[in-house]
Formats: sequence, structure tokens, C-alpha cells
Amino acid sequence: MKIVRYQTNGDAPKHGWMLDDKIGEIQGNIFGEYRRREAKTPLAEVKLAAPCLPSKILCVGRNYVEHAKELGNEVPKVPLIFMKPPSSIIANGENIILPPQSKQVEHEAELVVVIGKRGRNVTPETAKEYIFGYTIGNDITARDLQKSDGQWTRAKGFDTFCSFGPWIDTEFDASDAVVTCRVNGQMRQMASTRDMVFNVSTLIAYISSVMTLEPGDIIFTGTPAGVGELKNGDVVDIEIEGLGKLSNPVKI
Repeated sequence: MKIVRYQTNGDAPKHGWMLDDKIGEIQGNIFGEYRRREAKTPLAEVKLAAPCLPSKILCVGRNYVEHAKELGNEVPKVPLIFMKPPSSIIANGENIILPPQSKQVEHEAELVVVIGKRGRNVTPETAKEYIFGYTIGNDITARDLQKSDGQWTRAKGFDTFCSFGPWIDTEFDASDAVVTCRVNGQMRQMASTRDMVFNVSTLIAYISSVMTLEPGDIIFTGTPAGVGELKNGDVVDIEIEGLGKLSNPVKI
């Protein structure tokens, strides 16, 4: 099932489900008890918001060997985790804003895991029980600030630097899906999720050994090689095979 958050006529966003490019309202808690209304509103008539409201945005660095190499880094022996603030979230179609503090903002195409239930000290063997579904993400990064700061909070945390969506797919198979990124139609990144150094179950287990995961929390699972600079007027399209496409224009 594809889960969205959507707006009609400027109303507050609400959850819905998609069937054949039509949306039906979901009443209740998508992570608990809910009921689905008939899918009859055309997708073209709504505005999609970010598909969930995470309390935490967890990210994994250098989780593809070739990406670690392209930045001159070693592959971590354990998952390298960092966080983005919820204030950085934008939805499909919304603008990535280039901040004046940075001269080198880059895209990072990623598979994103959405957590479905509260978990602490989850084991790799039971990790799938905590997955609600998957979506597509762009971990936008001020690369020059990342290098100069050491800590990554500023480089990763600007407003508009966390794009994800356009929906959550609760039935998606993340074991071997091709992730691609195009800027203005030109291919920049392409790899399979099977190339991750640490798979999704390992990431959930590792992160939950540090902090409690809550329903709606999201995990950016790392980006393939090919990250590159974004300029004013660019359009970034990130696709994951079988999951969909996330698109954002770039502005100053």
C-alpha cells in the first residue's frame, strides 16, 4: 500500500492511500488503528506533503564503498550515524534553497526507511517487524561546510536540506533496487541497494542500541557514488526502482 500526506483546497495535510493515481483518506493512526475511505480523489488535484512527520531523522554516512572512496574516506567498521533536524524537511516538488554560507551544495540520493513501531535494542533478526515502509530521500549537503566543520550538523541541517517522499510504500522490497539520481536529466548516481555496506536490518539494530526509535522516525541509509554540485535552476530527480521518483528544483 502507498501512504501519502496530502492537501486539498489549502486544508491541513492528512494521510491517505493511493490506488491507480487516486487517493482515499485514511482516518485514524497510520501506525496503529485506522480505516481507509474510497480512493476517488485524483492525484493531480492534491498537493503532496512529506509523507510522515518524524521525531528523528537518522542518517548513515559512507554506507556505499565507492562513495566513501570518492570523498577520500575509509569505509566505516560500524555504521556512521548523524542526524538532521525536522525543520530541514521538504516534500516532493518543493524548492531546495542554496544557503549563502556555502559554495558547494551537493545531492545525495538515498533509500529511506520509515519506522512503524517503538523499538529499543532491536536485533537484526527482528528488525523487519519495526519497518513500516520505504520512501525516497535526498540528503542535501553543504560539502564545503562538512569538510571545514568536522561535525556535520550545519552542513546537513539547513532548511530544505531533507527532501523525502512522495509516498511510503509498505510492501516495497528493499533488498536489490536500483537507486539513481539525475540533475537536469543527466545521470549522476546509480547503484543497487544490495551494495550497501550495512543492510537495513543491521542499521535498525545498531541505531536502536543507541536511541529508542519511534513510529514515523526515518533512516536515510546512505548514498551511492556520484554526488555532485547543485546550482540555481537545477532540477534533481531521484528514482528508486519499483518505488517511485522524488523531484525538487534548486533555487537561491
